[in-house]
Amino acid sequence: MTKEQSKASLDGVTLEAIVTKLVDHYEWDGLAQKININCFKSDPSIKSSLKFLRKTQWARDKVEELYISII
Repeated sequence: MTKEQSKASLDGVTLEAIVTKLVDHYEWDGLAQKININCFKSDPSIKSSLKFLRKTQWARDKVEELYISII
């Protein structure tokens, strides 16, 4: 799958839906092991994660790649 095809599979999927699906799949501890960022390790919540990911493109890219790998 090319990067363009991967991004196309995210069309219509909100960042909140992506984070929620990853938390359901890995739980917070597992997600923090997959992507080492503080918003997943220290007092994690959907709201704090969304705030960070909307400001930090490299982290958002990693989250989207992980989501694509499990769908």
